Amino acid sequence: MTDPAPDRLRALEDAGFPLHSLSPEQREVLQDISAEELTLLLGLKERLDAAEPEVQAHSEIAGGALF
Repeated sequence: MTDPAPDRLRALEDAGFPLHSLSPEQREVLQDISAEELTLLLGLKERLDAAEPEVQAHSEIAGGALF
């Protein structure tokens, strides 16, 4: 039987989760999530991405500095 953890981390990374910025301990937590938790996280990420404006403006501070 193969360990599904690498597949779960790959799925999260492929979906755009910034796993490279997480600590080893945080990645270990994600390695141990259940299939249901993975589905939930991927679904939430998809919904958040869909709600994001197509073009994001610069932050208010940067915009204030330019205008």
